[in-house]
Amino acid sequence: MKELLILAIVTVFTLITYYLVEPFAHSQMHKHVESEGFAYADLQANIKKGDVTRGKALVMGAGACTGCHAIKVAGVAATMDAVTAGASYGVNPPDLSNAGIVFDAKFLNDLIKNPAHALMVEQKFDVNAGEMHPMIPFYGAGGNMDQEIEDMIAYLQSIAVKPEGLTPKIAYETACGRCHAVKYDKWTQIGSKPIFKHKKDALAFDIKVLEYQDTLKAYMGKLPPDLSMYIRSRGEHYIKTFVENPQNYLPGTSMPRVGLTSESAKKVIEYLEDSGDAKRHEREKVGANVMIYIIFFAIFALLWKKQIWRKLH
Repeated sequence: MKELLILAIVTVFTLITYYLVEPFAHSQMHKHVESEGFAYADLQANIKKGDVTRGKALVMGAGACTGCHAIKVAGVAATMDAVTAGASYGVNPPDLSNAGIVFDAKFLNDLIKNPAHALMVEQKFDVNAGEMHPMIPFYGAGGNMDQEIEDMIAYLQSIAVKPEGLTPKIAYETACGRCHAVKYDKWTQIGSKPIFKHKKDALAFDIKVLEYQDTLKAYMGKLPPDLSMYIRSRGEHYIKTFVENPQNYLPGTSMPRVGLTSESAKKVIEYLEDSGDAKRHEREKVGANVMIYIIFFAIFALLWKKQIWRKLH
């Protein structure tokens, strides 16, 4: 009993020390923000039902989406390479192939109407001061604008992968990959870095990345961080709530609201976990086995102790 009492006392003081050093200290140093559930309560839903055929005609025609955006799944290539597009717009416009599943429908609705408002960067792009967001708002094609926007969203949803086909990598590349590198996965802001046969080709690719980063730095105010280790240094809750609404953490930040659905946010987190902690599944398995070993070791140690000291007791 004496040994168990000593163990209990040591355990209690260890847990108190851990709480003071980690959870409590963290809560004092970092602002806690509750998740908004990716509901985007400040945005208004469009109650009209979209028509895919009309939406395709608008996206490919009067909506002028393909003037800036690639839609590879529909055979529409980008009009410029990533570096040139970055120099033109500040950041390379995303491929719209999977925008319909990665981004929330309410967010897309507002994004098409008023990009700066949907992205929560109106402090950066003041229309009254002549500072227009690089993405031009859709002013309608002669009909009911709300219906036209809903038609466009319906088309984007129709060409996107099905929910079961949305991989963590697709979600990350669509939502985050044009601003944030992930060196542990060989991902750069202009795409995955290939394996080159000749060093000069690798250097040429690196130069393109640096050129794009210079443009991105000028557009954002600073170069967005590499996210390889963010899942481990910041944690899932921080990343999820920051992506949901960056202004809650950094009022006035240039980082836009991303507009993810709850499911696509989970996929982004999964990608970061896979990239930043590739051995986590193996480590968890080993950890469980170690705990089982410790339990059996403790039992046998106790039995051995009783056997050795039984005569003295």
